[in-house]
Amino acid sequence: MSTPTMRAISQDRFGGPEVLRPVTVARPVPLPTEVLVRVRAAGINPVDWKTRAGNGVAGSLGEPPFVLGWDVSGVVEEIGFGVHTLEVGDEVYGMPWFPRQAGAYAEYVTAPARQFTRKPRGLSHHEAAAVPLAGLTAWQALTDAAHVTAGQRVLVHAAAGGVGHLAVQFAKHLGAHVIGTARTVKHDWLAALGADELVDYTEVRFEDVVRDVDVVIDLVGDGHDHTSTRSLDVLRPGGLLIEVPSGASPDLVARAQERGVRAASYLVEPDGPALARIAELIDSGAVTVEVEDVFDLEKAAEAHRRGQGGRTRGKLVLQVAP
Repeated sequence: MSTPTMRAISQDRFGGPEVLRPVTVARPVPLPTEVLVRVRAAGINPVDWKTRAGNGVAGSLGEPPFVLGWDVSGVVEEIGFGVHTLEVGDEVYGMPWFPRQAGAYAEYVTAPARQFTRKPRGLSHHEAAAVPLAGLTAWQALTDAAHVTAGQRVLVHAAAGGVGHLAVQFAKHLGAHVIGTARTVKHDWLAALGADELVDYTEVRFEDVVRDVDVVIDLVGDGHDHTSTRSLDVLRPGGLLIEVPSGASPDLVARAQERGVRAASYLVEPDGPALARIAELIDSGAVTVEVEDVFDLEKAAEAHRRGQGGRTRGKLVLQVAP
């Protein structure tokens, strides 16, 4: 009896988008406490193209070949022994296994059932696939790492991006005064999402116009115009810089301490209960999700090229199945 197979996007070497190629691989089988999810759509994130190029999170996927992707929205096809939280036919979304391989650029994935939850009822699979990694990054950074409370001032760098536009909305929901950096063309949209102040980083140095910030959510990093180091200048005494892209270096931590503020690293974790809370916020209308474009699975390389351009409003998504 032949082993069931599936379509996926894989790579045999590190490199540019051109290394991504369609393949046929064995379909995974759920172990006890796991579910098999038929992927309808998969979100694309900066960590995807960094991993593709060999710069992923601590080399967690090892050497190629591997299948990229962590954002999943789909339908439960099969449940393993011991699963009680989900049933066959449930529409779910999640960020399984991160930072280990999840293989979302494929027709099926398996993962522990509790790393998934039912997707927001009001979202399509394309929209739901845009949420997990970006949404959990924003939510956990604001709530678990920074413990943002009402009345605090929160600065979000790259506010128009996948993580940024959700961070703006979550911070507003938590009662913060929200400041965002983004190009002027995106200011009206971000204001509608809840941003109280907006700064065009191409026209003015943000540290010249922003001050007394309690929390900075830095989604850019020092690799671009020393954004992290400059962010220390806008923090109030005791304020906190959450460094997302590459973590807070020892030098950045030391500089922060010298100035009477803090700098901390952050890495997102799979979190089904948090995704359930995010789904509630979305279904209540408190949070909206922006998908700039949807690409067929076989056009993953084209999607990576678009994403790496750095001008995306919201998220890019792969359609895996109709």
